[in-house]
Amino acid sequence: MRHRVKILDGGLLLALLAAATLFAFEFDVFQHLGRETESQERVELDELMALSTLSMLAVLTFFWRRARDHKRENERRIAAEEEVMRLALQDPLTGLPNRRRFEEALRAALLALPPEPEAHALLMIDLNGFKKINDIHGHPVGDQVLVHIGARLLRAVREQDLVARLGGDEFVILSRNVEGAEGAANIARRVLDSLDEPVVTSSGSHAIGLGIGVALAPQDATTADELVRKADVALYRAKAEPASSVRFFEPAMDVQLQQRDELERAIRGAVEADEIQLRFQPVARIGGGIAAFEASPLWSHPKFGEIAADRLSPIAEGAGVLPRLTEQLLRRGCGAATAWPDWVRLSLDLPGALLRDRSFADRILAVLRETGLPPQRLKIEIDEGALIRDAEAAEILITPLRAAGISIVADNFGTGYSDLRNLQRLKLDGIKIDGSFVAAMEHDRQAAVMVRTLIGIGQGLDLSVIADGVATKAQTEELARQGCQQAQGELIGSPVSAEQARAMVGNGHRSESFAG
Repeated sequence: MRHRVKILDGGLLLALLAAATLFAFEFDVFQHLGRETESQERVELDELMALSTLSMLAVLTFFWRRARDHKRENERRIAAEEEVMRLALQDPLTGLPNRRRFEEALRAALLALPPEPEAHALLMIDLNGFKKINDIHGHPVGDQVLVHIGARLLRAVREQDLVARLGGDEFVILSRNVEGAEGAANIARRVLDSLDEPVVTSSGSHAIGLGIGVALAPQDATTADELVRKADVALYRAKAEPASSVRFFEPAMDVQLQQRDELERAIRGAVEADEIQLRFQPVARIGGGIAAFEASPLWSHPKFGEIAADRLSPIAEGAGVLPRLTEQLLRRGCGAATAWPDWVRLSLDLPGALLRDRSFADRILAVLRETGLPPQRLKIEIDEGALIRDAEAAEILITPLRAAGISIVADNFGTGYSDLRNLQRLKLDGIKIDGSFVAAMEHDRQAAVMVRTLIGIGQGLDLSVIADGVATKAQTEELARQGCQQAQGELIGSPVSAEQARAMVGNGHRSESFAG
């Protein structure tokens, strides 16, 4: 288009010059042909001036048009460059500044550090439960939620604060010159308050929680990379809380994070070498002998000592080896259980993080076929809280396992605020009462009432009831009076090796009593 305009301008200029020349010759040559005097043979001065004037006007017009077009083109180019720069520094979904703009602002802020006790506060924010919204309602609804969250964050902060979206469901707030930790805490509190009300989208209402990690400059760090890292460390601790929470960076967090990183690297090697061992804790029929063994992992680290199951699963999950580890432990446990009498069952905890792995049910059944252990001899225990949080995923995983004959037990029962609809929906086979209630029921009336209630729920729904944490004869007698069928804990027996477990049931007798 630009070249066509240039050609048009040039053509108009040539045509104008040609017309002017033709006019001059027409006046002087054609009208006086054959009648010229010597003086008339020369172009008159006034005609020459007119021709020159016309030529200059044509040239000036040409250059004026070109200058005007050039100015417009420069304006368009500058506007396009400004738009490109704006888009390069802006999140296209929420309209907030993006990671690049945040990094530039952070570097600029750290060039002008305030004197203590003032500080620049960096708040790293991650949404709780956002992935579930995407999974259930789809990404368009998730995008609507992010737009609403961005708007609420802007309303919660000061006018001079920077709110940016780093990507996914991660946001960051840079607040310059706040009144130290107290000022940062006030901003974090306003952010939490801004999400008290659910986010309403085209698909309905969505309750959103937040984890907020806070680091201060210059108190915690004076460089951008270090300040972001420490805010991330604090966010990691905040995300470990079950509800929305704010955590400030503390040096002890750094030590724990480094230890966690070392353990995660070590566990990858241990799983690769299949080095993590199993221990088997007996589960007794109250008054009737061993009914099962609960298999739990035990890992001995050369630096940090023995790592028990409650620490091992989160570490394995962080290292990305939890599915493989659980499958290894199941295979080893099933192999050991094949040497037990038929009435002794194997019980294994399934980490709640695996509920969303829809293929894991098939892997469990494959291990049973591989080892030859009948499905009816396997109990899978799942933490009650995980069952409630991911009831839909749990139902998908549990259904084929129950159809094959595997029993499903809600572990730590009484701590997850279940309702009867969830129990009916999941079609559980048993419940295991959390050991904290059992331990307190002799001296705490409320705990005793809780135990009786939980046993009553199990009996009413025709579920087997197991009491965990049984340590005294009095506890066993009281559980028996309430109708609890099985018990597990210090009084029943500590975890033992596979060989010791086999020896305990090797005589084939069912009659050994643990009632007292």
